[in-house]
Amino acid sequence: QVQVVESGGGFVQAGGSLRLSCVASGRSVSFGTMGWFRQAPGKEREFVTSIRLRGGTPNVADSLKGRFTISKDNAKNAVYLQMNSLKPEDTAAYYCTADPARVFSSIPEDFRYWGQGTQVTVSS
Repeated sequence: QVQVVESGGGFVQAGGSLRLSCVASGRSVSFGTMGWFRQAPGKEREFVTSIRLRGGTPNVADSLKGRFTISKDNAKNAVYLQMNSLKPEDTAAYYCTADPARVFSSIPEDFRYWGQGTQVTVSS
């Protein structure tokens, strides 16, 4: 059974920063890609960023480049999302995802395993 667990969400004022963490675990599962999506109320799930655990340049949504950064710890099957200069429009539930393959897609359906999400609320 695979588990994907996020942490680190919360409330922050506009211009502030937050760091989200995610750990994936599972017996006999090797993860190739981990990443983050977000979903605001009434909107579709939106790609944020992803990274291949065995190397390669991270993918980042164009609109978030320069503010959001993903990093990884292969030994822990963990990824981290550093979010800086947060804006009210960044308010959403942030979901961590993991897949055994090297996924270069930004489509949610191409990722196999998902966490329950962690809420980020940015006040103006």
